[in-house]
Amino acid sequence: MKTMAEHRHKSITAKRRAKRRSWNYMGLLYISPWLIGFLLFELYPFASSFIYSFTDLSLLRKPHFIGLDNFTNLFSNDPLFLKSLQVTFIFVLIAVPSKIIFSLLVALILNMKLKSINLFRTIYYLPSIMGGSVTVAILWRYLFSKEGLINVMLDRIHIPGVDWIGSPKYALFTISLLTVWQFGSSMVLFLAGLKQVPGELYEAGKIDGASRIRMFFSITLPLITPILFFNLIMQMVNAFQEFTGAMIITGGGPLNSTYLYGLLIYQNAFQFFKMGYASAQSWVLFIIILIFTFFTFKSSSSWVHYEDGGKN
Repeated sequence: MKTMAEHRHKSITAKRRAKRRSWNYMGLLYISPWLIGFLLFELYPFASSFIYSFTDLSLLRKPHFIGLDNFTNLFSNDPLFLKSLQVTFIFVLIAVPSKIIFSLLVALILNMKLKSINLFRTIYYLPSIMGGSVTVAILWRYLFSKEGLINVMLDRIHIPGVDWIGSPKYALFTISLLTVWQFGSSMVLFLAGLKQVPGELYEAGKIDGASRIRMFFSITLPLITPILFFNLIMQMVNAFQEFTGAMIITGGGPLNSTYLYGLLIYQNAFQFFKMGYASAQSWVLFIIILIFTFFTFKSSSSWVHYEDGGKN
């Protein structure tokens, strides 16, 4: 009897293990499209670019190992490197805070109980669906040209037009406006965070005689700091990699005033066919983004608050 019971127990255990293994295989099968895509189109290019950064890879000849020469040339012999970094840092300082502030303001408006508010939310999200496309960048170029719609509207109210694209003073600001215009994704996240703020806190603030501005800074803003932190990280990473606007609208000009780092990488890779050199530039950008992200995470412990009362 004991032997039969043990045999039955072992049989049941074996069936359970086989069923568990089959479920594991099924899980791998379901995620295989993502897994294959990740390995082929993300991990492999990521690792390859690191290897190529130490070679003179070109579309016109076979690569060979040159050590740190690409990085040495980048820091010592490339005058456009420091210029593109300077322009990129200024662009990030303009675009990221402006986009976050604007998306938060729109989210606050759309969080009000207004008639047809869902329709307005949809309309305000549309720019983010189209914002990064080449078509919209071309449209932006025509809007801000000398004879474009913006200057026509300014002329109607007797304000002299501005050479938005042709002037080094305004060109980078014009490119930054295109990035700010793509505020929909940040706005949706802020709106979701605003919906989670308990209404009882506002009622208590009203009883205490707090103004709307005071309640925003004392109640709303602290409670949505996790969303603010996430948006800050994502928008900063995206801004450092901006390319479309500078390429389509100004081509890096005038006088390299919009020569973003992404444009520098593109030109070296696909115009001059210096793939190894462009890979080295890409890794420098990766390290810069990594450093900024690291310090942003470190600073978050002093200003990001969570519902459990703790901090990051």
